[in-house]
Amino acid sequence: MTETQNKDAAKKDTLTIRIFLGLILGFGIGVLMFYLNHHLPDTTFSRFNDTYLINGVFHVVGKIFVNLLKLMIVPLVLVSLVCGVIASGESKSLGRLGTKTFLLYLLTTAIAITLAIIVASVVDPGAGISLDTNYEHFKLAERPPLVQVLIDIFPSNPFSAMAEGNMLQVIVFAILVGIALNNTGESGKRIGAIFEDMNIIVMKLVELIMRLAPYGVFFLVAKVFAEQGLDILKGLSAYMFCVVFALFLHLCGTYMGILTLVAKLNPMIFMKKMRAALIFAFSTASSAATMPVTLGIVEKKLGVKNSIASFTIPLGTTINMDGTAIMQGVATVFIAGAYGIDLTVSQFVIVITTATLASIGTAAVPSAGMITLAMVLGQVGLPAEAIGLILGVDRILDMIRTAVNVTGDAVVTCTVARSEGEFDKTIFDDPDVEVQSA
Repeated sequence: MTETQNKDAAKKDTLTIRIFLGLILGFGIGVLMFYLNHHLPDTTFSRFNDTYLINGVFHVVGKIFVNLLKLMIVPLVLVSLVCGVIASGESKSLGRLGTKTFLLYLLTTAIAITLAIIVASVVDPGAGISLDTNYEHFKLAERPPLVQVLIDIFPSNPFSAMAEGNMLQVIVFAILVGIALNNTGESGKRIGAIFEDMNIIVMKLVELIMRLAPYGVFFLVAKVFAEQGLDILKGLSAYMFCVVFALFLHLCGTYMGILTLVAKLNPMIFMKKMRAALIFAFSTASSAATMPVTLGIVEKKLGVKNSIASFTIPLGTTINMDGTAIMQGVATVFIAGAYGIDLTVSQFVIVITTATLASIGTAAVPSAGMITLAMVLGQVGLPAEAIGLILGVDRILDMIRTAVNVTGDAVVTCTVARSEGEFDKTIFDDPDVEVQSA
């Protein structure tokens, strides 16, 4: 590399370091503020912290940053997916790519929920807990039946879908537009070129927003721990251990196994290059908000061609919720144990099937898995109100499982790209390849 390239790589890598520092400082200051408020209750100091810092500056700046990221989701998915379909060329190639990606996402989700149930059954986190607390005031919005979910995948109004952020409908619309452009001759090529130019503009916008990342991460993490502290980790330690352990097994066993045995790639290089996306996912607890970062990394750091990444990453952000499925599996066993109910093998199969299918419609936003958990519990006769028991620690676990979800998106993307011959291994193996948007 030339001296200029070395300087650029060092400058770009600095962003990742600054994001990590923002995470650590946010954690430390958040915990410190929590304990200061705890030891100095009802004082001018604590009221100032609550009103002007935690629910003021921390909340406002963190929300603004997340909103800026979400601002890019619809244009990024629409433009990049249209470009990806155009690049794929033939409809037959697109069909093969879609089938392969969809099945691989479903397979990893099924493995995730199975692992969760096994771990939770062995540990039995609900043993000794009696759910005699009144959770009547805890209400969840009703989830539509599966038939309606399938119907709602196809938009009746694409502009309404984009305005409401209905990503499955946006994905379907983008695929149809891409297919139409591929079959419209010269007119399609001209419009396709406009989408390619728009894609460059969208990625530049993402790059500009990412310059604020260290500050956004600091305020998001500081607010969470200033409100929660570390005490929240003690009460439901067995439940949290099961979720985190199952997430760890899935990350190291399933994902790294697929990466090593199927994609033939080095997991250590992969995890090193994914670190910025994982920090982001942890901080925002939203796969959707992290998607611009993930897309930039898999294309420019990991060597996946845009024709694959622009299809698999938005799709994975929408349907690949392995971390959420793990939470649902452990929570089901935990709640059943707390009520003294022994689930049968057939009920476990129902939980695995329901959680796997439910992951397709789970929104890629913080704590959306709680909605689908209510449906999973209902399938085996457990009360949804018991979710209130685990709500207190869900935010912390949501941050961890979102990082796992994002890892899964990238693993499947690399694996599919390798199988399609749309992968540049020299970029993947090059430790000096960095991207500022990461």
